Amino acid sequence: MKILVANLGSTSFKYKLFDMPQGAVLAKGGMDRIGGQGSVHIYQLGESPQIKQPCALPDHATAIDEALARLVGPVLFSLAELEAVGFKAVHARDISGVVALDEKVIGRMVEYYPLAPAHNPAYVAAIRQFSKVAPQVHLVGCFESAFHGQTPLRRQLYAVPYAWYEKYGVRRYGFHGASHRFAAEYVRQLEGKRPLRHINCHLGGSSSLCAVKDGVSQGASHGLSPQSGLPQNNRIGDLDPYALDLVMRREGQSFSQILETCASQSGLLGLCGYNDLRDIEEHAGHGDRRCRLAIEVFATAIRDYLGAYVVELGGIDAISFTGGIGEHSSLVRGQVLAGLEFLGVELDAAKNEAVHGEGSLHAASSRVHLHVLRTDEELIVARQTCEFLK
Repeated sequence: MKILVANLGSTSFKYKLFDMPQGAVLAKGGMDRIGGQGSVHIYQLGESPQIKQPCALPDHATAIDEALARLVGPVLFSLAELEAVGFKAVHARDISGVVALDEKVIGRMVEYYPLAPAHNPAYVAAIRQFSKVAPQVHLVGCFESAFHGQTPLRRQLYAVPYAWYEKYGVRRYGFHGASHRFAAEYVRQLEGKRPLRHINCHLGGSSSLCAVKDGVSQGASHGLSPQSGLPQNNRIGDLDPYALDLVMRREGQSFSQILETCASQSGLLGLCGYNDLRDIEEHAGHGDRRCRLAIEVFATAIRDYLGAYVVELGGIDAISFTGGIGEHSSLVRGQVLAGLEFLGVELDAAKNEAVHGEGSLHAASSRVHLHVLRTDEELIVARQTCEFLK
């Protein structure tokens, strides 16, 4: 069964083509800077060498056409061979889990554009494009909030009028479900113990923490929207809402203008002027005070949630790091784990500097095990889609 998994951002499109249920990767690729200049399609067909193809990508529809053009012929005889496209979908309020992407679901995703402006519009555009070019293919949404479905209600609710929750679904949803699910399953295999109290730190352009007990989510740092929780690369993270009114009145801006600033000009970018941690670390190393401060604010926010989740779990057995920052930034990992010996966390500094991508960070005497994982969100979505079709 050939399943294509689509992973979209506001200006990006990543994909993997799987032969399921065995999970063999037939092809993979990605495009960035969609809608801008200098787009490059980087892809790999089977075991062939990676190919870099410059291309003009004015929108996501064009990006999808570009990907399919590279797949049909070398790895697919035709689009008729494709059984399904699985989407790592983000937000549709109470529609969660794995579902067929019919008009009702798509309509709910459109309704939630304001809560997920960097994700939902891109996914809806992609769904409609696949419907157009491959109408016979099953389109399946694997919603990111599903992994957090068993989180205790006391960890989902905000202290707002209860009617807001009942009428409008105002609560904490939690996202990055595919990454947290992958980490939960992988760490259980690595540790081989029950019970297991585990915290996964998914750190990248978008970041979140998840408390996991025996493979089940007990809470996640994202709230009603992906703009909340930790500071993101250019999204705000947690904020006192009264700050919005203050700035609106002082700057003479509308509410929508302020929200746009929160969603695209805040986070690490707002703190120091850069939204890629590699650039931030480089400038911090050259003495840029605001870049150093941005890293410290980011690490402190991670530690705040880490501490809350240690309390929630009643202790900690394992901590894992996933995502681009989690895999490669020894600086951030070191700041997050510094001074936690009282919890049984002993970081091996040499291992921390050496590990990029996957490995262990804990000293031999550490009671808490520290793992760096290459999360495979696409494999999780492919498995969910395959099971759904069965």
